[in-house]
Amino acid sequence: MLNIQHQEEEVMFRSSLLMVSVFVAGGYVHGASTVKLSTPMHHHTPDVREVLASARGVAPTVCLLAADGVASTGRWGGGGGFWDAPAMSIGGEVRMRVREMLRARLDAEDQRALLDGLGADDPCVRHLSATIIGRSDDKSFVSPLTARTSAASPGERQSAAIALGLLGARDAVAPLLRVLRDPSPDVRADAAWALGRIGDRSAARNIATLLRDQFPDVRAASVVALGRMEAKDNVDELLRVLRDDTSPEVRRVAAWALGQLGSRTAVGGLSAALHTDRSGEVREMAAWALGELNARDAAEALTSALRSDDNADVRETAAWALGEMNTRNSADALADALGRDREGEVRATAAWALGQVHSDRAPASLIAGLKDSDDEVRLKAAWALSQIGDAAAIPAVTDALKQDQPE
Repeated sequence: MLNIQHQEEEVMFRSSLLMVSVFVAGGYVHGASTVKLSTPMHHHTPDVREVLASARGVAPTVCLLAADGVASTGRWGGGGGFWDAPAMSIGGEVRMRVREMLRARLDAEDQRALLDGLGADDPCVRHLSATIIGRSDDKSFVSPLTARTSAASPGERQSAAIALGLLGARDAVAPLLRVLRDPSPDVRADAAWALGRIGDRSAARNIATLLRDQFPDVRAASVVALGRMEAKDNVDELLRVLRDDTSPEVRRVAAWALGQLGSRTAVGGLSAALHTDRSGEVREMAAWALGELNARDAAEALTSALRSDDNADVRETAAWALGEMNTRNSADALADALGRDREGEVRATAAWALGQVHSDRAPASLIAGLKDSDDEVRLKAAWALSQIGDAAAIPAVTDALKQDQPE
């Protein structure tokens, strides 16, 4: 029984150590499926080599979870981050030791281990190495990373590009421009991503050439990079991508980039995408971009989407965009959505938007919203009525408050 308990504690410790390390690092990778446990449990601050060894063979789902949890091991009550609860399954002692490791200055052996990890045959080791390098903010890595963008292994070239992007190394712009022509689509995509993260607009012209790459991941990464750079000279090309690209994901990020660029010349193309694109995700992003642009001349297209789009996310985002624009002529469509839409999220956002547009009188559906079955709708309706200030609505608000009082 004691041996079994010790083994369980060892598994818990090693798994916790790896999970904390990976989540603190953040990022995504694809990898193998089992964790190999061979080192006995020690109560010491882990070093980089121990963490990289623990990462070998990690299940892909763990690495994917790490991408979604840009986590922090901040101290409870001290302005920490995602992992700052006072009691968790992953013990505070483990989190403290990992925090100490990440705060410590990397010594020469750590640096060599991380650089060697970029060329590992295990994708999780490669990705974790790149991420720890990137989060170190140690610019002494730039030269050896630049050399590794010419490595024989595509995985190593890809990891080096990721690390350079995370470091924000402007000295790496020239070598990354060369990597944009790499034969591996994964490497090209990550080089474009890295340049977008670095943010040097002089790279925009080269990145734009990849908008016609045969691989969707490369095109999408290039679109996102241009959006991050706010490369406004590329609006027309991004509009072409939004209109013609065969990949819904590429069209979606093109709509996002156009919203980021803030160019009014994109309103027509975004309105067309909102009306005609086959993908609900693209239409939703087009609605968001129109709201970001405060494109009041697109109010009709947004109103149409709010009334008739079969995708609830599109309808909700259209309601949000109309609220952002503060256009009173959209009040009727918003009131109708509040009264009729079958999805609570859409009704709640429509109620919020009615408060934003500051109508002189409260629509009947807004007053009725005080009795909606959805808590969020009732809350937003009450807030909107407080913004409008229609005296005729006071009795309904008073009645709703009485009904919400606990018995």
